[in-house]
Amino acid sequence: MGLFCNGFSLFLIVCSMAVAASGSFYQDFDLTWGDHRAKIFNGGQLLSLSLDKVSGSGFRSKKEYLFGRIDMQLKLVAGNSAGTVTAYYLSSQGPTHDEIDFEFLGNLSGDPYILHTNVFTQGKGNREQQFYLWFDPTRNFHTYSIIWSQQHIIFLVDNIPIRVFKNGESIGVPFPKSQPMRIYSSLWNADDWATRGGLVKTDWTKAPFTAYYRNFKADACSWSSGSSSCGSRSSSSFSDPAWQTSALDAPSRRRLRWVQKYFMIYNYCADLKRFPQGLPPECERSRF
Repeated sequence: MGLFCNGFSLFLIVCSMAVAASGSFYQDFDLTWGDHRAKIFNGGQLLSLSLDKVSGSGFRSKKEYLFGRIDMQLKLVAGNSAGTVTAYYLSSQGPTHDEIDFEFLGNLSGDPYILHTNVFTQGKGNREQQFYLWFDPTRNFHTYSIIWSQQHIIFLVDNIPIRVFKNGESIGVPFPKSQPMRIYSSLWNADDWATRGGLVKTDWTKAPFTAYYRNFKADACSWSSGSSSCGSRSSSSFSDPAWQTSALDAPSRRRLRWVQKYFMIYNYCADLKRFPQGLPPECERSRF
């Protein structure tokens, strides 16, 4: 077991005070749907989700979290994965839920996956950014991470930041900060929209489709019975001010710009046709 604190100074201190979970999938997660299609094996160190024509499958964390860093290594469905979606996300419950999404949209053999990201606040999403990856995510495991503080949400791939969503409450944009969230993942059929807008359908002769998970780590504040393992919800009560205030360092900002220049394929903040009355207010604050 070890802490995953490399590359970002904002988490060097918090790792010593927050829950540092790097145990087994038996210990940390419940298989929630899909019957035998969701499996934990290798002594709890590996988890797989499968999809066939009857059903997909999914799991969720036993614990809820309110701020922290979540890491998971995934190896996505190989071959012709068109029509499938592998979702990995944080979410609370209810009509005004908060949610932080990674969704991997499958594609025909030889065509790249699309990594779809979104942030929901108080039940409202529509903040999509999409990326191609700079590697084949089906050949090896890669690490997909979320850093969630009171100042920002950072999406990372192999410790490279790809997206930052900053707290815009000062300009009237809600931010996830009061609803504890669980970690969820699912593999499901979405061939009505996932690949080329639904033009390419799932080829069920290739089923079952399987994705693999390992090396879950949560350097995070767990939430139980109305209290956090890191103390009060109030920002003034956190004992680690660096976690609350630090931004990306200069090398990380350069990596972020590199990803967004060469691999971003959709950004809601650039979609003027979608927002003819004006872009959402947070779009003016989207750059670090």
